[in-house]
Amino acid sequence: MTNTDYMREALREAQKAYKLGEVPIGAIVVRKGEIISRAYNRRETGKNALLHAETEAIYKACEKLGGWRLWECELYVTLEPCPMCAGAIVNARIPKVYFGAYDDKNGACGSGVDLMNMENNFRPEVTGGILEDECSKIIKDFFREMRNKLSKN
Repeated sequence: MTNTDYMREALREAQKAYKLGEVPIGAIVVRKGEIISRAYNRRETGKNALLHAETEAIYKACEKLGGWRLWECELYVTLEPCPMCAGAIVNARIPKVYFGAYDDKNGACGSGVDLMNMENNFRPEVTGGILEDECSKIIKDFFREMRNKLSKN
Protein backbone atom coordinates (compact mmCIF):
# COMPACT_ATOMS: atom_id res chain seq x y z
CA MET A 1 0.00 0.00 0.00
CA THR A 2 1.07 3.59 -0.58
CA ASN A 3 0.94 6.59 1.74
CA THR A 4 -2.19 7.67 -0.12
CA ASP A 5 -3.82 4.27 0.48
CA TYR A 6 -3.05 4.46 4.19
CA MET A 7 -4.42 8.01 4.39
CA ARG A 8 -7.63 6.78 2.74
CA GLU A 9 -7.90 4.27 5.59
CA ALA A 10 -7.49 7.11 8.10
CA LEU A 11 -10.22 9.01 6.23
CA ARG A 12 -12.53 6.00 6.67
CA GLU A 13 -11.99 6.35 10.40
CA ALA A 14 -12.73 10.09 10.19
CA GLN A 15 -16.02 9.28 8.48
CA LYS A 16 -17.00 7.16 11.51
CA ALA A 17 -16.39 10.16 13.77
CA TYR A 18 -18.46 12.37 11.46
CA LYS A 19 -21.43 10.01 11.71
CA LEU A 20 -21.25 10.22 15.52
CA GLY A 21 -21.17 14.02 15.51
CA GLU A 22 -17.49 14.09 16.43
CA VAL A 23 -14.91 16.30 14.72
CA PRO A 24 -13.98 13.97 11.84
CA ILE A 25 -10.36 13.06 12.42
CA GLY A 26 -9.11 9.54 11.86
CA ALA A 27 -5.80 7.82 12.48
CA ILE A 28 -4.14 4.49 11.85
CA VAL A 29 -0.87 2.95 13.01
CA VAL A 30 1.03 0.83 10.50
CA ARG A 31 3.83 -1.60 11.31
CA LYS A 32 5.79 -3.31 8.54
CA GLY A 33 3.00 -2.66 6.04
CA GLU A 34 0.19 -3.93 8.28
CA ILE A 35 -2.44 -1.71 9.89
CA ILE A 36 -2.28 -2.62 13.56
CA SER A 37 -4.69 -0.05 14.98
CA ARG A 38 -7.43 2.31 13.87
CA ALA A 39 -9.15 5.12 15.72
CA TYR A 40 -11.17 8.28 15.39
CA ASN A 41 -12.07 11.22 17.59
CA ARG A 42 -14.40 10.30 20.45
CA ARG A 43 -14.13 13.31 22.78
CA GLU A 44 -17.84 14.07 22.77
CA THR A 45 -19.16 10.51 22.92
CA GLY A 46 -16.52 9.46 25.46
CA LYS A 47 -16.78 12.74 27.38
CA ASN A 48 -12.99 12.80 27.63
CA ALA A 49 -10.56 15.42 26.31
CA LEU A 50 -7.90 12.74 25.77
CA LEU A 51 -9.86 10.74 23.19
CA HIS A 52 -8.22 12.16 20.07
CA ALA A 53 -7.79 9.86 17.08
CA GLU A 54 -3.99 9.79 17.48
CA THR A 55 -3.95 8.99 21.19
CA GLU A 56 -6.54 6.25 20.72
CA ALA A 57 -4.58 4.72 17.81
CA ILE A 58 -1.34 4.86 19.81
CA TYR A 59 -3.03 3.29 22.86
CA LYS A 60 -4.42 0.43 20.78
CA ALA A 61 -1.07 -0.14 19.05
CA CYS A 62 0.73 -0.30 22.39
CA GLU A 63 -1.80 -2.83 23.66
CA LYS A 64 -1.47 -4.96 20.55
CA LEU A 65 2.33 -4.90 20.53
CA GLY A 66 2.73 -5.20 24.30
CA GLY A 67 4.90 -2.15 24.85
CA TRP A 68 5.02 1.63 24.68
CA ARG A 69 7.83 2.02 22.15
CA LEU A 70 6.36 2.06 18.66
CA TRP A 71 9.71 2.48 16.95
CA GLU A 72 8.79 0.20 14.01
CA CYS A 73 5.52 2.01 13.34
CA GLU A 74 4.16 4.84 11.26
CA LEU A 75 1.17 7.02 12.13
CA TYR A 76 -1.27 8.34 9.54
CA VAL A 77 -3.74 11.00 10.66
CA THR A 78 -6.12 13.19 8.69
CA LEU A 79 -5.24 16.43 10.51
CA GLU A 80 -1.92 17.78 11.72
CA PRO A 81 -1.50 16.60 15.32
CA CYS A 82 -2.17 19.02 18.19
CA PRO A 83 0.40 19.56 20.98
CA MET A 84 -1.05 16.76 23.15
CA CYS A 85 -0.94 14.26 20.29
CA ALA A 86 2.50 15.42 19.15
CA GLY A 87 3.74 14.75 22.68
CA ALA A 88 2.21 11.26 22.61
CA ILE A 89 3.87 10.58 19.24
CA VAL A 90 7.27 11.69 20.51
CA ASN A 91 6.89 9.70 23.73
CA ALA A 92 5.84 6.57 21.82
CA ARG A 93 8.96 6.97 19.63
CA ILE A 94 6.98 6.74 16.38
CA PRO A 95 9.63 7.46 13.73
CA LYS A 96 7.34 8.55 10.87
CA VAL A 97 4.18 10.62 10.93
CA TYR A 98 2.02 11.40 7.91
CA PHE A 99 -0.88 13.82 8.05
CA GLY A 100 -3.43 15.18 5.63
CA ALA A 101 -4.69 18.69 6.37
CA TYR A 102 -2.54 21.37 7.97
CA ASP A 103 -3.86 23.03 11.13
CA ASP A 104 -2.61 26.61 11.27
CA LYS A 105 -4.31 27.23 14.62
CA ASN A 106 -3.51 24.10 16.65
CA GLY A 107 -0.98 22.15 14.59
CA ALA A 108 2.15 21.06 16.43
CA CYS A 109 4.17 19.73 13.49
CA GLY A 110 5.26 23.12 12.20
CA SER A 111 2.06 25.05 11.48
CA GLY A 112 1.30 26.51 14.92
CA VAL A 113 4.33 25.20 16.80
CA ASP A 114 6.84 22.46 16.02
CA LEU A 115 7.09 19.94 18.83
CA MET A 116 8.54 17.33 16.50
CA ASN A 117 11.90 19.10 16.28
CA MET A 118 12.65 20.01 19.86
CA GLU A 119 16.29 19.81 20.89
CA ASN A 120 17.33 16.90 23.10
CA ASN A 121 14.23 14.95 22.18
CA PHE A 122 13.13 12.16 19.85
CA ARG A 123 12.44 13.68 16.41
CA PRO A 124 9.96 11.91 14.15
CA GLU A 125 10.09 12.44 10.42
CA VAL A 126 6.90 14.30 9.47
CA THR A 127 5.21 14.55 6.08
CA GLY A 128 2.10 16.68 5.68
CA GLY A 129 -0.35 17.31 2.90
CA ILE A 130 -1.22 13.72 1.95
CA LEU A 131 -4.74 13.86 0.47
CA GLU A 132 -4.86 17.36 1.92
CA ASP A 133 -7.95 18.44 -0.03
CA GLU A 134 -10.01 15.41 1.04
CA CYS A 135 -8.83 15.63 4.65
CA SER A 136 -9.60 19.33 4.80
CA LYS A 137 -12.98 18.94 3.08
CA ILE A 138 -14.43 16.47 5.59
CA ILE A 139 -13.60 18.83 8.47
CA LYS A 140 -14.97 21.89 6.66
CA ASP A 141 -18.15 20.01 5.72
CA PHE A 142 -18.61 18.91 9.33
CA PHE A 143 -18.32 22.42 10.76
CA ARG A 144 -20.54 23.88 8.02
CA GLU A 145 -23.19 21.30 8.91
CA MET A 146 -22.86 22.09 12.63
CA ARG A 147 -23.22 25.84 11.96
CA ASN A 148 -26.30 25.20 9.81
CA LYS A 149 -27.89 23.12 12.57
CA LEU A 150 -27.20 25.82 15.15
CA SER A 151 -28.62 28.58 12.95
CA LYS A 152 -31.88 26.64 12.51
CA ASN A 153 -32.38 26.32 16.27
